[in-house]
Amino acid sequence: MTNIASSPECSASGFALSTEQQEILDTASAFAREHFWSLQARMDNEEWWPDQAMPQLGAMGFLGVTVEAELGGAGSDFFTSALITQAIARWNHSLALSYIAHENLCLANIARNASDGLKARYLPGLCDGSLVGALGLTEPGAGSDALGSMATTARRVGNRYLLNGQKMYITNGPIADVVLIYAKTDKAAGTKGISAFVVEKGFKGFVVAQKLDKMGFRGSTTAELMFDDCEVPAENLVGVENGGVGVVMSGLDFERVIVAMINLGMAERALDLAVDYARERQQFGRPIGDFQLIQGKLADMYVGLETMRALCYRACAEANAAVEGGRGNFHKLSAAAILHSAETCSRIVADALQIFGGSGYMRETEINRLYRAAKLLEIGAGTSEIRRTIIAGELLR
Repeated sequence: MTNIASSPECSASGFALSTEQQEILDTASAFAREHFWSLQARMDNEEWWPDQAMPQLGAMGFLGVTVEAELGGAGSDFFTSALITQAIARWNHSLALSYIAHENLCLANIARNASDGLKARYLPGLCDGSLVGALGLTEPGAGSDALGSMATTARRVGNRYLLNGQKMYITNGPIADVVLIYAKTDKAAGTKGISAFVVEKGFKGFVVAQKLDKMGFRGSTTAELMFDDCEVPAENLVGVENGGVGVVMSGLDFERVIVAMINLGMAERALDLAVDYARERQQFGRPIGDFQLIQGKLADMYVGLETMRALCYRACAEANAAVEGGRGNFHKLSAAAILHSAETCSRIVADALQIFGGSGYMRETEINRLYRAAKLLEIGAGTSEIRRTIIAGELLR
């Protein structure tokens, strides 16, 4: 298992990485390149998930990064998990998306909010990769208003809860063994009547209704989940009944920062691909990189990437110091990081595809996969519009 003890603070008045942090990033990048880069094409073509991926990540100590060692984790910090995400995204963005759904949205929320019994039952398997995790929040009628418009319900009957409803666009849905599900336990109380539950795929009344066919991130499988009097043991309640909003809000800002790091890894890869192609591709007897219009695109891509990197690393440092999210400077900064990184990544990837020209338009190319994927990150984890609303709300508070 790789030693990923807590990364020291960023040398980060300049938003640079410390020596130890750079070693973590380099180690994770080399591992992802060796094990995951070659899987991209099949994952995209077939919407195929490599079953060995999570156990491999677990063996490297890349799962349960912030979880204490007694429960199978690495006992490290958020910044470390973010650097691992960045590295994986460089070489297999689909796998990076599934990684954060498992690591950040499911595992870390259970570790932060669940009882000792639930932690002991689920965290070791999630940390070694023998279990795959997911989060179930979004519904067909509840996207940006995921809490207020939630229709899934949970009703206590004796020593169990009965869940009814559906969840939509659930990353890892088809492959997850454990799903952190949100449901209304008191419909009259609105958002103050939501609870969180750990649901196993074998629970009676829980089925994967359909695997969804996506434009990008196709190897990160996505599903609609259905609950028809799904029987959940009462002890699988996370936190307290009607306390689910606190569970959600404790993790959303961390989610925004970790998704921003996927953008960073993808943009790094897109720039590398574009530079290599500009050197190799010849037109009019010269490499296209000799032409100033191509040089201008590369320069703009580089500036966008470096501003993204600085903001992302600043947000990661802030996340390390944050006790919880949902308000204040970290709330604003996390929204800014994902807003800027998602929109900048889309521009960088689009410019890279333009440099590739006709070959970039071919579906089998790596830059095409990045182009098709990038748009999701302006939508998922809260749309760009919601991110702007958060920032403005904090500025005007």
